[in-house]
Amino acid sequence: MAIIAPSMLSANFLKLEQEIEMVNNSDADWFHLDVMDGRFVPNISYGMPIIAQMKKAAKKTFDVHLMIEEPERYLEAFKKAGADYLTVHYETGYHQHRTLTSIKALGMKSGLSINPHTPVEMIQDIIGEIDLLLIMSINPGFGGQKFLPLTYNKIRQAKELITKAGTNTLIEIDGGVTLDNAASILEAGADVLVAGNTVFSSPNPTETIAQLKAIGK
Repeated sequence: MAIIAPSMLSANFLKLEQEIEMVNNSDADWFHLDVMDGRFVPNISYGMPIIAQMKKAAKKTFDVHLMIEEPERYLEAFKKAGADYLTVHYETGYHQHRTLTSIKALGMKSGLSINPHTPVEMIQDIIGEIDLLLIMSINPGFGGQKFLPLTYNKIRQAKELITKAGTNTLIEIDGGVTLDNAASILEAGADVLVAGNTVFSSPNPTETIAQLKAIGK
């Protein structure tokens, strides 16, 4: 069954507590939290203090996606803020094996994300340390972009790599996920769907989440 992770970057921050409560009471499984530093991506979002406040109201898994330079400097801080899964980008460093094992040592699940231009085979030597592989299906930085079709092949390649390695790594897709393409994404082998605008721009976000969940059954 697919895991549905609404992206809080698309939520109405003037009504953040209500938005969190909506996700709590919906069929969603996780909260997806995008952290951007204006360096790795051309946008700035929120950081540890906001996540720590959100954690007080949230009742589901915190899936924290770091789109930042030097993520290894902040692992413990995000653990304290409430991260359950902590994902860093492959493209941000030369010592990702060490970073992933450090995330696990802190008691979190380790995530690694790859941008659209990064081949799946680049991660084959560290797949054993990855609990969550986040495949970006848009160029990271801004919500509302269209899904890149090249992602389907990357999902299939990732699934093959995971099967061959014998790991339990989950495949997460972030960017441009809609009710129209969710089935195809899951058929290709994805396990987790991140949905931002699709959920929060909907007239009925709870129903949209339920529809996404039903596709993944």
